[in-house]
Amino acid sequence: MDPNLEKRNALLAQKVIKGLQSRNMTGYFANDREEAKKIALSLIPEGSSVTMGGALSAHEIGLVDALKEDRYRFIDRAKFENPREAMLAAYDADWFLSSANAMSEDGVLVNIDGNANRVSCIANGPKHVLFIVGMNKICPDVDTAMKRARNVAAPTNAQRFGLSTPCSKTGACMNCKSPDTICCQFLVTRFSRHAGRIHVILVNDMLGF
Repeated sequence: MDPNLEKRNALLAQKVIKGLQSRNMTGYFANDREEAKKIALSLIPEGSSVTMGGALSAHEIGLVDALKEDRYRFIDRAKFENPREAMLAAYDADWFLSSANAMSEDGVLVNIDGNANRVSCIANGPKHVLFIVGMNKICPDVDTAMKRARNVAAPTNAQRFGLSTPCSKTGACMNCKSPDTICCQFLVTRFSRHAGRIHVILVNDMLGF
């Protein structure tokens, strides 16, 4: 990454962290992926039950592999025959890992979901939620964050999953009602009623979509 962009990201991250603090959430800044993983592991006590949604960013920093070690109780939804049982187990977890489809500079998180298992856990259920967010997902305000979620994250994920949606063919949101749409639920997290529940690690890197 260009040194000037790294410096810009570090300065912008401080603004985002202040915004999170004003919203009863806690923010951290990591200079690289390895530091992000170290911060995450310092937050999650050994023996904790941990699960996740489709957080590609958590994989990219090596956090998921670390949490699959015996020191933690990793709830792997891929090992459940019944998807509903995996969802119910997630709601009772100590920690839920996620990324964000986009974030505003003043600390508002924007997420879009198809089955709602991810956004429902962000909103309520697990004792703690830990976001891993690359600085590429920071947007000037909520409106541009929503546009990013719909026009960057959603089409890319639809293509990744091989879904037959208009956005997977055009690369942009068509506001569709396709049976394959993954834009069923929109969650805007502007404040956490429970202090200490939501943590956000901002990573000075491009992560996820």
